[in-house]
Amino acid sequence: MKNVIVVIGTGSIGQAIARRVSAGQHVLLADLKQENANAAAKILADAGFEVTTAVVDVSSRVSVHTLVQTATAIGRVMGLIHAAGVSPSQASPATILKVDLYGTALVLEEFGNVTAEGGAGVVIASQSGHRLPALSTEQNTALATTPTEDLLALPMLQPDQVKDSLHAYQLAKRGNSLRVMAEAVRWGKHGARVNTISPGIIFTPLARDELNGPRGEGYRRMINLSPAKRGGTPDEVGTVGALLMGAEGRFITGSDFLMDGGVTASYWYGELAPK
Repeated sequence: MKNVIVVIGTGSIGQAIARRVSAGQHVLLADLKQENANAAAKILADAGFEVTTAVVDVSSRVSVHTLVQTATAIGRVMGLIHAAGVSPSQASPATILKVDLYGTALVLEEFGNVTAEGGAGVVIASQSGHRLPALSTEQNTALATTPTEDLLALPMLQPDQVKDSLHAYQLAKRGNSLRVMAEAVRWGKHGARVNTISPGIIFTPLARDELNGPRGEGYRRMINLSPAKRGGTPDEVGTVGALLMGAEGRFITGSDFLMDGGVTASYWYGELAPK
């Protein structure tokens, strides 16, 4: 049987990680839009990777389950790279929670059932989750462990509590890291691992949307006042992804890796701190 690496969200970050962990394995590229998957498939195929594509809507259980069936029909699922999502400038609070929070929980549940012993997953979260004030123990537990189909019914996620897209995004990304912690326990029962990466401003098309959107000035300020004084590249995220999915990361699971050039450090203890 072939070993399969599943990439959900075929943009720059998903591709960067895939290139580092997929040599000699079959890459299944899944995206909401077939044209995006096709474009990524051409790049990877031209670089020597064995690739197939699929369409998936991560907010649909039927769609995600179908992707699982597609992957397991190819071979043994050894890797999951979940890089799909929407940003605050792209969607309403309800859509962000459905795609970024529920969708991630769904992907973790479905692929946690089939990822093989020795396999590993990486979920792309965000620095935004680290700028949300501390939640209560009860809220953390709810985001981490509430059954997937009940997640969006949590009182803390209702419209009277989540009134703007940025707040929804912060909650979703905090929820991603908490969910991965809980899922790591379950994945570990059959010898698989899963972690999150929380990137800062990485120069991707999604980041360009934000830089050119209503929050663009704030994004530029974050870059200028961060210790690194620059945005990151997908390849830098790929390096961390390769560590987490590879042999050198076998002791790492249930963890979240913040890589944002120090933006969060500056937010809490530097010039980006709220006045």
